[in-house]
Amino acid sequence: MAQNQIQEQKQEQRLQQSISAQQLLQAQLVELPIAQLAERIQTEMNDNPALEPASDEDYPDFSEGTDLSDYAETADSPEEYDRQREREERGDALDAALESIGRDDEELPVYHSGQVMSEEREEMVFGEQQSFYDQLREQMGETELTQREHDIMEYLIGSLDDDGLLRKPLDALSDELAIYHNIDATTGEIEGVLRKLQDFDPAGIGAQSLQQCLLLQIERREPSRLKDLMREVVEHFFDEFTKKHWHKIAAALGLTDMQASALQHELRRLNPKPGASMGEATGRSMQQIIPDFIVDTQDDGTVTFTLNNGEVPSLQVSQSFADLLKTYQQDKEKLSRQMKEALLYTKQKVDAAQNFIDAVRMRQRTLTLTMKTIIDLQHQFFEDGDEASLRPMILKDVAARTGLDLSTISRVSNSKYALTRWGVFPLKFFFSDGFVTDSGEELSTREIKAALRELIEAENKRKPLSDDALSDALKERGYPVARRTVAKYRDQMGIPVARLRRN
Repeated sequence: MAQNQIQEQKQEQRLQQSISAQQLLQAQLVELPIAQLAERIQTEMNDNPALEPASDEDYPDFSEGTDLSDYAETADSPEEYDRQREREERGDALDAALESIGRDDEELPVYHSGQVMSEEREEMVFGEQQSFYDQLREQMGETELTQREHDIMEYLIGSLDDDGLLRKPLDALSDELAIYHNIDATTGEIEGVLRKLQDFDPAGIGAQSLQQCLLLQIERREPSRLKDLMREVVEHFFDEFTKKHWHKIAAALGLTDMQASALQHELRRLNPKPGASMGEATGRSMQQIIPDFIVDTQDDGTVTFTLNNGEVPSLQVSQSFADLLKTYQQDKEKLSRQMKEALLYTKQKVDAAQNFIDAVRMRQRTLTLTMKTIIDLQHQFFEDGDEASLRPMILKDVAARTGLDLSTISRVSNSKYALTRWGVFPLKFFFSDGFVTDSGEELSTREIKAALRELIEAENKRKPLSDDALSDALKERGYPVARRTVAKYRDQMGIPVARLRRN
């Protein structure tokens, strides 16, 4: 017994010694969310004068097939970043929204894991989504609506994107209302309710496009010549506006340079994401979530993603320290004792700075590989947003594809969030166990739970379904799940037994 304990202690000691300080640093940085990483980098720069923000802005583009091991992290310099935040937050957000117009027509790679992203996305901060919807529901309660209009508007509010725009086509909403809520509403009826929603605050909520979002905000302004010009630009010169061809706009409208400048200034004050501004207004008192990944799904099914740099600067070894080290090493034989101590200090700081930069780069590479694999395995979900589309996927599956350690995948998935077309999700949301049927077919437990929830939501609350009845209903849908498994899943979902669900 004692001998076994000694052997275990020796094995543990050897294992601990085999993990280098650099590997430990990499593991620590991988686990940090983006906000905490920014704090850690700032602390490191304060402690190590050889580490400083990089001044270059060379943003690499990492599409599928790029050698990820060679990439360097980049970001705006802190000085430029601060100036942009102070002077052009909303203007940059509008520029980013305008630049995204027409991208659906471009041929994009299936994966895009680079750092290029607009300041608007870098600064996105997400609080609880419930707060955003609660504010709209509160305004809905103050609006005169029939019960049918109330139900339709509630569904429209739930269909809004995080920026407050409604991008689903009205005919698709009509189908969903009929299928999920048994409301047979025409597109004209939905459009009438939507017009009432668009009267809510802030201006631009419920718009079906960026152009309409801006026009709704312009219409709230007091009548003036400037308002007429703003409407004219957004209505009739939107293509020139998106491409920033201000000279063409000024010429077409017969404006002087001063008038054109004033018009441009007012247009840049418009908010392209009114829903996000609602979140910012109430998010101060709530737990904030900053997504580490921005995932975009195009209409043709192409899925792309970027890493969110947030306020994380690009890093470099201080040139003055590097030059000093080079000078010391060239004259190493002639150095005094004091200068040798200075050489040792300089070398330690430069090595520490380079190791930290390498660890940050490794973090970026690890996150890139992990998210790329998750999208690859769960591609269908990123296309349709249907939870039932999530296939069985465990940490080992991602580790096998990426070549990364299982513990590394666990660290990434436990602390990171992804902003998708369908909302903000923790990475662990995309993982689920599999259920193997008698025929050998593998089903996702999440898919089965989604079907189970649908059955319970649709049941007659006066006669709720027992676990046996739920098991039979699931078998009819192609999910051969035993009664005890139904009970286990129901408990995991926090759904009470039938007698407690009875109305």
